[in-house]
Amino acid sequence: MDPEEIQASGDPVRVLREKGGDYTDNFPVVPNEITNWLDEQRAVTETCTLANLSHHMTSLRVTGPDAEELLRDLSVNSFESYEIGRAKQLVMCNPNGHIIGDGPMLRLGDEEFYSGGMLSANWVRYNLETGDYDATVETEPRTSAHEGDPENFIFQVQGPNARAVLEQVTDADLDSIPFYRFETIDLAGVETIALGHGMSTEFGFEFIGPFEQAEQVREAIVEAGDEHGLEQLGSKSYHTLSVKLGWVPPGVPPIYDVEAMSDYREWLGPDSREATYSIDGSFVSDEISEYYMDPIELGYEKLISFDHDFVGREALEAKVESPDRTLVSLAWDENDVVDVYASLFGDGETYKFMDLPRIAWGRANYDEVTKDGDLVGLSHSRSYEYDAGTIISLCSIDVDHAEPGTEVTITWGEEDSPNPKVERHAQTEIRATVGEVPYSPDRRKGE
Repeated sequence: MDPEEIQASGDPVRVLREKGGDYTDNFPVVPNEITNWLDEQRAVTETCTLANLSHHMTSLRVTGPDAEELLRDLSVNSFESYEIGRAKQLVMCNPNGHIIGDGPMLRLGDEEFYSGGMLSANWVRYNLETGDYDATVETEPRTSAHEGDPENFIFQVQGPNARAVLEQVTDADLDSIPFYRFETIDLAGVETIALGHGMSTEFGFEFIGPFEQAEQVREAIVEAGDEHGLEQLGSKSYHTLSVKLGWVPPGVPPIYDVEAMSDYREWLGPDSREATYSIDGSFVSDEISEYYMDPIELGYEKLISFDHDFVGREALEAKVESPDRTLVSLAWDENDVVDVYASLFGDGETYKFMDLPRIAWGRANYDEVTKDGDLVGLSHSRSYEYDAGTIISLCSIDVDHAEPGTEVTITWGEEDSPNPKVERHAQTEIRATVGEVPYSPDRRKGE
C-alpha cells in the first residue's frame, strides 16, 4: 500500500497500527548477533567495537552548481561555515515544521555532498525533480532493496580502546580530526574517509571507503582489536546505541492529512520508507498529526537557524518561541520491568511481552507517559542497557516536567491492538525517572 492509498483509507492511524509486517532486529546482511548481544553491548563502554553500517541505510549524493541551494532550501541548519571537510546533521521538515528525516551530510567539494545514511533522501529527490535546480541527486537504497553490493563500506569503530586499535591500522593522527570533521586517510592500505562521528557516546570514528576493499579493512581492524577486547556488533546490539546517545528516528512521516504534502504522497511508492512504517505502543489517537514530531522535541533546537529560508521555517519560528516539549531520557523502574516478565509465569493475565534488547527495527514506538494521571509525553525507542541495569527510553515530554529526577508513569501495553504481531495482553504501569540526554556522558568530542 502506497502513502496515497493510506491517506485514501480515511484512517491513516488504523492502517499504520494494524500493519503486521515481518519485523526482526536484523539489518540487511548483518546478523542479529556476531557473538551475543550482551557481550557486544558491554564492549561499547568497556573495550572496543566494530559496527558494519554498509547495508541498512539509504545513501545520498547531491552534486552540481545548485547542490548547496537545494539542501539549504530543505534544511533547518545554517550553511555558514559549511566548508569542505565538514559534516552536518541535516534536519528537514514539512511546511508545518514536522520532521521528515535527518542524517549526517559530508561536504566533499564545492558542488558535492554525500551522506551514507539520509532518512529524508526521498524528500530531496522529490524536490529536485519538482523544483528548478541545476543539480543531480543519486540515491542508493539499503542492500535488501537492490541487487549487488553497495558502493561504499561504512564502519564505525568506538570504545575506550578505539585509539589503541586504530593506531595499528593507520598512521593518521585521528586526534587532529575534530568531531563532525573528516579527512581522507590510509586505513589498512585503503584510501578511506575518516569522520569524527559515531552512534555510541564513546570516542570513535566512522570510516567510508570502496566496498570492494571492505573485507581487507574489516579483517585488519578485527586483527588489531584482538588484544584490546574488540567485539563486532550484530544488529541487536548496534540498534541499542542510539538510545543512550539520544537519537530518535523521526517516526511517522508527516505526510498524511497535510494538503501541502499531497503531491509528495502521490510521488512516493509502496516500498518507500514513508510507506512501510508501523505504529506501536500504548498511545492511541484518531488524529495522525498527534504522531508527528518536530526538531525541538527531538533535541535538535540548537541546529535550527533562521539565517535562511527553508521549508517549515515559519512554523518552526513559532515553535522555538514557545516550545511545548523537549527531549529527555527515561530510566524504567527495574522492579516494574521484572513484573512484566513475571506475569508470564503465574496465573491470570500476562503483560505485553518486552523484547530484548529493544523494540524491533521498523516500528515507530509511542508509549503514553503520564504525571498524576495527565498525559505529559510520549516514550520512544526503549532499550535495555546493561550499565544502567534496566530499560532506558527517550521521551518527548512537556517542558514543565523535563527536570531530571521527575517521576513519571509509562503505560505499557496496548488496550486493543489491531496488529496481528501483538499478542493478547493486559496493560500495566511502569514507573520511570526523567534523566538527561545523552543518558551517558558524551565522550565523542574528546571532552
